[in-house]
Amino acid sequence: MNIPEADLKDDPASISGVPPGSNFIRNIVEEDNRTGKWKGRVETRFPPEPNGYLHIGHAKSICLNFGLAHDYNGICHLRFDDTNPEKEEQEYVDSIIDSVRWLGFDWGKHLHYASDYFDKLFEFAEYLINRGKAYVDSLTVEEIRSLRGTLTEAGTNSPYRERTVAENLDLFRRMKAGEFADGAHVLRVKIDMTSPNINLRDPVIYRIRRVYHHRTGDKWCIYPMYDYTHCISDALEKITHSLCTLEFEDHRPLYDWILDQLKDVVPCHPQQIEFARLNLAYAVMSKRKLIELVEGGFVSGWDDPRMNTLAGLRRRGYTPQSIRLFAERIGVSKADSWIDMGVLEDCLREDLNERAPRRIAVLEPLKVVIDNYPENSEEECVAPNHPQKPEWGKRSVALSKTIYIERSDFMETRSKGYFRLSPGAEVRLRYAYIVKCVNVVKNASDEITEIHCTYDPDTKSGTEGAEKRKVKGNIHWLSAKYAEKAEVRLYDRLFDHAHPDAGGRDYKTYLNPNSKKIIMAYVEPSLNQVQPEDRFQFERHGYFVADRENTEKGKPVFNRAVTMRDSWGKNA
Repeated sequence: MNIPEADLKDDPASISGVPPGSNFIRNIVEEDNRTGKWKGRVETRFPPEPNGYLHIGHAKSICLNFGLAHDYNGICHLRFDDTNPEKEEQEYVDSIIDSVRWLGFDWGKHLHYASDYFDKLFEFAEYLINRGKAYVDSLTVEEIRSLRGTLTEAGTNSPYRERTVAENLDLFRRMKAGEFADGAHVLRVKIDMTSPNINLRDPVIYRIRRVYHHRTGDKWCIYPMYDYTHCISDALEKITHSLCTLEFEDHRPLYDWILDQLKDVVPCHPQQIEFARLNLAYAVMSKRKLIELVEGGFVSGWDDPRMNTLAGLRRRGYTPQSIRLFAERIGVSKADSWIDMGVLEDCLREDLNERAPRRIAVLEPLKVVIDNYPENSEEECVAPNHPQKPEWGKRSVALSKTIYIERSDFMETRSKGYFRLSPGAEVRLRYAYIVKCVNVVKNASDEITEIHCTYDPDTKSGTEGAEKRKVKGNIHWLSAKYAEKAEVRLYDRLFDHAHPDAGGRDYKTYLNPNSKKIIMAYVEPSLNQVQPEDRFQFERHGYFVADRENTEKGKPVFNRAVTMRDSWGKNA
């Protein structure tokens, strides 16, 4: 049995838990509300490019944008920046929508695409041309780059910069009509080739690309650039606070310049605010590198449970609540910093400790025969579904003469501080009796195949006899008669280096060879009927989820979401 999430009193709308004024962005919103800048209105947006699956870094932005809008009774838009059809696919659009919804967010009627505005963007480009603020440049990409200058040297004006308005309009319309080959011309805005900010050195805002678009088909053969499209999309949607990561800080003057030029034809001028992106240790955050992992066959797909994509984290067993808790815990700042993977894992442990029912699984089974237990006899032992939640009830676990225990719970030669089973030693079978090892059976290769024990019938858990006799060791077990086989996938971190791609190194050389191990284990019989994405704590082992793709009734597959404690790099 799995406890319905609705019973856990978790409101997906209660997404931030962050009080007003607790970070610099909320300080800005508070001040805007105080001065009446936006008349108390807060409207944000999450604008992903549909050229890959979302990853944990995007989750920070999703929680920030949707959380801010929610907490100030505002609106958050989901807008796809689909201006580069060469790399975009409907599959990515669908996966992004699914991931944002899974995190618990709703955009209502505010689902938009940059391609919704292609006609408007073209009109605004003509408006800039008519005002002498844009021109068609016929230089090649290499020539434009060579004239742009460097961080210490000014750029040089294009020889086409002074074309007349009429000539620019004619060429731009012919670009749209498909008269020219790809790369023959571009449209640039006319700002300042001597600006210390390279982004203001007459940036390109349109290029010719004969590429099929997943929404507009073959209607367009010219496509607008991101810096031009993004600010106008914000303005058309009446966004108040346009939140983006720090790499766009140098682009803000261009954002403002374009909207200043269009102030008479767009409804508002949103404020761009930058925050530090998420840098997560033991992961790569580049979408390009994630694509390389998928296309290179280093992982099984975008939803491989070792991937830090939201689809992968979901399949691994992460909950929306744990990811929202993570976003809240790492906070929002202007300073770049590294977050250890352990912080994310601890958020999952904290969440699943509350919501995951307990079950028994034996991952490395060792056969145990209880010699003095009556032949063909069995009895029920009682175990809680959650030790801290008595209202969740109890379950029965059958005990019989032959059981399985963990191989690691037996040591033939006991070491100091080892309190589990060994020859002559006693342990308690959790929820059952005290047993004593009396014999060890080995095969021809000197490998232990089974052990024999005796039990004390007066020591059953929950009885007076159990209180009279105490032993230090307490191990879990399953009846060999009723235990069900299950495939268990033990996942670990995909990389064995904290910063696998730092300094331009080949991150693929740091792939963890032990990031996935598949074993056949034994589990409680009730786990034979689980539903995909049911989550459990396997006692003493960690938290596991029924795989959402491969789990079938009678053939469960479990993924380890996270261990009971952080033992990365340790031998514990």
